[in-house]
Amino acid sequence: MKYSTTDFTDLNVIMRKSYFRPAAGVAECHVVLNIIEPGSSFECQLKAIESAIRRTTEECGKEGLKPVMMRYFLSDAANQANLLEHQTEPIATSIIEQPPLRGTKIAVYMYLVAGMTGKMVNGMTEYPHNGYRHVWYTGGSVPGADSESATFELLNNHASRLNEIGISFRDECARTWFFVHDVDVNYNGVVKGRNRMFDSIGLTSGTHFIASTGIGGRSSDPDVKVQMDAYSIGGLQPGQLGYLYARDHLNSTSEYGVAFERGAMVDYGDRRTILISGTASIDNKGRIVNPGNIEGQTERMIENVGALLAEAGADFDDVSHMTVYLRDMADYTCVSRIFEERFHHIPRVMVLAPVCRPGWLIEMECMATVAADNPQFRPF
Repeated sequence: MKYSTTDFTDLNVIMRKSYFRPAAGVAECHVVLNIIEPGSSFECQLKAIESAIRRTTEECGKEGLKPVMMRYFLSDAANQANLLEHQTEPIATSIIEQPPLRGTKIAVYMYLVAGMTGKMVNGMTEYPHNGYRHVWYTGGSVPGADSESATFELLNNHASRLNEIGISFRDECARTWFFVHDVDVNYNGVVKGRNRMFDSIGLTSGTHFIASTGIGGRSSDPDVKVQMDAYSIGGLQPGQLGYLYARDHLNSTSEYGVAFERGAMVDYGDRRTILISGTASIDNKGRIVNPGNIEGQTERMIENVGALLAEAGADFDDVSHMTVYLRDMADYTCVSRIFEERFHHIPRVMVLAPVCRPGWLIEMECMATVAADNPQFRPF
């Protein structure tokens, strides 16, 4: 992975970018845009971010890279979401209230890939390429439903939606995100709803689950308790989608009644894509490591992520971007220092988003890409 950092000083925006460019085949790029100095109005920050998005898209477009997926992190979604600029072509767009911890009102993650053009299919954004169908579903919700009912319905409806276009939710959905309003109250319902739906389609600890992040986050609609995003790849062969465990460091999620995988990896002919689920400071017995100690929890969390990456044949030099979730904004200075020292070059956003278990002070997720030679599979 190659990295670069650009200060758009005229816009008050810092851009961190990562590139994966294979010797032959499709390039991909990951970008995080953060406001440099807080204090201005949302309208001013939004204008700057949107200008930076256009510059980034134009710059990347010279290499044939086009936006595939974007996520906006907002400080007050109820008042801000409706002000966002609408894209002129299909781009999977996720909007969530998770305030950026730089003290700003907005941050953006962008995923760009060469040679892919999106189309809307059955309420999802599909990017067909080389025999694969990369399908993103963003912003799913069931207003008014409790968290258990909403989660079950979201997953069940999404499985039906995929099935209608010939994609298996059970075997080709690689990643989900659940953004849970008042996570301390509502996360248990997410667990119950997901368990119930997975049981109904035969996803168990003896088969596999799906890589996932379940984290505090709020929709712009106050009646929404759970918002869901998902990523699936149609056209996979048996054995292309695998799962990560790092059992020396982490326990099986099923041991405490939760149904998700610690990470997933998708093998293509020319690369391996690695999707690390939300990961916290936990040991292989399911116990919180360094309770109450944010620096200690950050160190153990990084160690756990490193173990998952290593199991997939990767390390932090292969990471394309990170999202870091903090329960307490007062911990930002300490955590930011650690990440700046170790991962200054990696695109990342840090947001205020309580983790699903009160004792966990911090959680992170990431994505990585490594070159590979898998002649039994088609290239990306």
